[in-house]
Amino acid sequence: MKKQKQPPAKSTDTGLPPEVREGQSIELLKELHILTRDGKLNQDSRRKLKQVYHLFNFIEPLLKELPDKGRGATLADHGAGKSYLGFIVYDLFFKAQETGQGGHIYGVETRAELVERSTELAGRLGFGRMSFLNVSAADAATDAALPERIDIVTALHACDTATDDAIAFGLEKKARAMVIVPCCQAEVASVLRGQKALQLARTPLAELWRHPLHTREMGSQLTNVLRCLYLEACGYTVTVTELVGWEHSMKNELIVARYTGQRKRSAAQRLHALLDQFGLQSLAAERYARAPMPEAASVEDAAPAAAE
Repeated sequence: MKKQKQPPAKSTDTGLPPEVREGQSIELLKELHILTRDGKLNQDSRRKLKQVYHLFNFIEPLLKELPDKGRGATLADHGAGKSYLGFIVYDLFFKAQETGQGGHIYGVETRAELVERSTELAGRLGFGRMSFLNVSAADAATDAALPERIDIVTALHACDTATDDAIAFGLEKKARAMVIVPCCQAEVASVLRGQKALQLARTPLAELWRHPLHTREMGSQLTNVLRCLYLEACGYTVTVTELVGWEHSMKNELIVARYTGQRKRSAAQRLHALLDQFGLQSLAAERYARAPMPEAASVEDAAPAAAE
């Protein structure tokens, strides 16, 4: 009688935690301190892994929507830190691609020691299509080490205006999609705080940010609303949802933008209306330079950019 072939061992069969996916690099998970040296997963690491997995579940379909189902895709991860996200995405998606297919992940990080550590780890694991750049998100768009076009831009908890810089990078690189999880946001709150007395005299809406705690919360909410409108004005469809449950992270808002080339006139108009309403006009030139002014929006709307 012919012996039946046994199915591949799953994590539960190998003594590994059930969260570990089949085919994942155990050495990688240990090097990232997600698994302990004896293959265990503590509560803090379990939360971190769940967060990265959940984000990967949004990124993977975007990669598969690309030509040739993402073979040869380029992805830039801003505020990479220890590159948990980049390494997990490479391990679960890019690793299976053949070397000649050209897919590549670029980690953008300002801390030189983390860039050096990630570069060394990628080399040791044989992750040959990963590069790490010691450069800010603001300067990355003009860095010669990055290609002219990037397919997917990610930013997981890039602090304050680094998220805006990642969005500007994606626009410059004509990204087909962006996956953004904002972190702390202080710029808008600072502007609101600086003109609080004037706004209180002008409109009762200023009561929404009169108290310091409300100023911070209002600034954070308004920042992400403006970002979404900006992306829509620049030709992207935008979805906003939770990344994971609030018990796992308080920085939980996930913005997913897909490029269509159809600039929304109404988004540009509302963006500028909000900047005027909240006294944020000083941010328009630096943060929202690609959003058409309301009087010019009809021209942009009549001739949408072609999706590339």
